[in-house]
Amino acid sequence: MQMTEQRTATVVVEWQGELVGAVGPFATDSPYWAQVGEVAATASRLAGAPLAVLRLLSVTGGEGGRGGGAVYLAVAQQRPTGALAGAGQWPDEGHPLRLRWASADGLAAEWAWADGELAALGRARSGPVEQVRSWNLSALSRFPTAAGPVWLKSTPPFAVPEAAVIARAGKADPGLVPQVLAADGRRALLADVPGVDCWGVPEDGMLEVVDRWAAAQAAVAADGPGELADCSPTALAERFPALLERLRPELSEQEYAQARELAGRLPAIARELESCGLPLTLLHGDFHPGNWRFDGERTTVLDFSDAAWGHPALDGLRPAEFLSPERWSDLRARWVAAWRELEPRSAPERALELAPPLAHVHYALRYQEFLDGIEPSEHPYHAGDPAGEVRRALREAAAG
Repeated sequence: MQMTEQRTATVVVEWQGELVGAVGPFATDSPYWAQVGEVAATASRLAGAPLAVLRLLSVTGGEGGRGGGAVYLAVAQQRPTGALAGAGQWPDEGHPLRLRWASADGLAAEWAWADGELAALGRARSGPVEQVRSWNLSALSRFPTAAGPVWLKSTPPFAVPEAAVIARAGKADPGLVPQVLAADGRRALLADVPGVDCWGVPEDGMLEVVDRWAAAQAAVAADGPGELADCSPTALAERFPALLERLRPELSEQEYAQARELAGRLPAIARELESCGLPLTLLHGDFHPGNWRFDGERTTVLDFSDAAWGHPALDGLRPAEFLSPERWSDLRARWVAAWRELEPRSAPERALELAPPLAHVHYALRYQEFLDGIEPSEHPYHAGDPAGEVRRALREAAAG
């Protein structure tokens, strides 16, 4: 089926533990399945009751987390008064990998925790909670207060507790990271960060984030990995063969053979990369402009749930696929200059040349962790991604 960027949403409504009907399908402005704010608002209006989206039930015709027809489950916060269609059959006996916020009781508990922390801070909520994003990697909701919005972010067991990582990076540069108002394991209340996400932002001012992040990485390198997963080049090379065997059914015979050959070369690539003179350190894990927020003067780095311990070239390379060639050239030169100043005897240019295959091995391993940690109805978000990253690793190895 040909993919369309247009998303339509159908919302199955749960009230007091029973499915009472559905609203939709209706078109949405955003094509992304995880962007549920608009879905919740439109479905609430149609259902005649405030709804909170819990999880994706199914999707047809979409790909890459966007487009097609998405069916969601939502819980009503009071009895619906709107005209509901039949809910259809959605048998649900629960799933051991269901995330906290993907059930009515779990989401209520997340919001109750946030309300309690806000009250303790003297910033009680002043209006309804606004859902922004909800999927298997996080749930993000905005809590209005008289002193400005506060964000509740909840993350899954396979994510890194963000508050701890933010504290690590904040030791080196407090203004580089969001302010954590409260935290409890894998949920955190974050102060609002003014500005805009840096998708397509033309101002050169946002590029100072490259210098500041490199300086923070250099400053915290001596702290060691601590609770962070070991994603050093050597560790990635060691883990790749086992992943490759799991992915063999998704690869052609030629791709599998090429990947086996790459697996044999990765230890040597890892050794050469680690000899470039840059320290193993805190990795953001998804260091691209969508996770930078720029207020016209300074840039803040967001979303540390994929943080790990590894080689900084992986973060250095991450923005490339999100930028124009000209913009990437500017950023690449800035990254090289930053690390050359921090580590004068290092070879940052060579590190960027060596790292691409290992970067995609890293993403393949991470995507597989996502799939291993979520219930089957959420698999469409990531299905095929590990094998896709292996193919990209092969292309980078061939180009290098």
